[in-house]
Order: sequence, then structure tokens, then C-alpha cells
Amino acid sequence: RAGAGPEQRGAAGMRAGMRALALLLCALRADGTELTFELPDSDKQCFHQELERGLKFTLDYQVITGGHYDVDCYVEDPNGRTIYKETKKQYDSFPHRTEVKGVYTFCFSNEFSTFSHKTVYFDFQVGDEPPILPDMSNRVTALTQMESACVTIHEALNTVIDSQTHYRLREAQDRSRAEDLNGRVSYWSVGETLILFVVSIGQVMLLKSFFTEKRPGSGGAGT
Repeated sequence: RAGAGPEQRGAAGMRAGMRALALLLCALRADGTELTFELPDSDKQCFHQELERGLKFTLDYQVITGGHYDVDCYVEDPNGRTIYKETKKQYDSFPHRTEVKGVYTFCFSNEFSTFSHKTVYFDFQVGDEPPILPDMSNRVTALTQMESACVTIHEALNTVIDSQTHYRLREAQDRSRAEDLNGRVSYWSVGETLILFVVSIGQVMLLKSFFTEKRPGSGGAGT
């Protein structure tokens, strides 16, 4: 048969591009859990995860609403040893590679607050991110233009995901602050209205007392 024509070569390139794009879309991030929960005042909430030895995990958390937007957080390994502890943090990130197998515990505490109710978000990622291309770590040849484009797109998508999470939390935090400020302004306006009403009534009564004629009582005998 004659060599492949331009249309066949173009179709083959298109199929290669679709395969690379499919690999990109099938590439998943490390397994993890995202959760937003309510943390009442003077309370503590703990979570548990069983992990294998030598496994990497990352804990990201942020206080969305409540008080000064701070919380205590600590992580314990299966032996009860504290491997991370921070007090009154608004947000933080803790990466760690496990040294022993077992159940790891991470807790959020609001025990230092006696009346501030908190809303806390955390993202618990477990494991390393799998390569988006097969045998990518063992390759000795350079990536093709399509593969390089896939890697670039994958990294850009991860950045977009992180940015969306960050701005979503910022939006929730700003909305909470705006609602709190709106409530304070409303209460202050009602208070000012009541004070103005009381002062107005007092001024009217005071002015009325100035113009009230005081008649002396009739008394004394006539001459």
C-alpha cells in the first residue's frame, strides 16, 4: 500500500492527542476528605484515620466563621505522641509522612472560647499524587509536545482547584463578617432611634415646663 496521506496522519495525530487527553482527565489527585463542620464553644471535635507506614498525608484547615477566627489543632500518632500542635490559629497546613502504622487522630478544639461558635473547614489528603502519564518517573526520553502540554494543563488544573477552594472559603468568611457587621449596624440604628425618641420627649417636656404659668395659691385675710 502507499504511504499514509496527510489526512491519515492528521487522524492519527488526533487519536494520539485524544489518548493523551484521556490520560490527563483520568489522572486523579491523592485520596482525601474535605469537610466543613460546626464547632460549639467550649467543645472539641476529633477525627480518626487509619494509615499505613511511610504514607504521606497533608492536613489543611481554616476557620470560616466565629469569634476571632481561631482554633486549636493537634495531631497524634497511633502511639499517642503529638506530632503537630498549634493554638489559636486561623489557618495552617501540616504535611507529614507516617512513621508507624495505625490510627492517627487530629482534633480541633474551641475549649478556650466560652461563647464563640466556630465553623471550621479542613482538607485531609492522603498519599502521593499519581503520575498523569504511565512510567513517567522512569522515562529516559524527553516528553513529546503533547505530553508536555498535558502535564502543564494538569498542573494548571490543580492550581485552579486550590484557588477555587481558597476563594470559596474567603467568600464564606467575608459573607459572615458582612452579616455580622450588618447586624451590629442594625442594632446600633435601633438604639440610636430609641435614644433620639427619648431625648425628643425630654426636650418637649422641659420646654413645656418653662412656659407653664405658676399661679400662687389664694390666701391671707383682707383688710
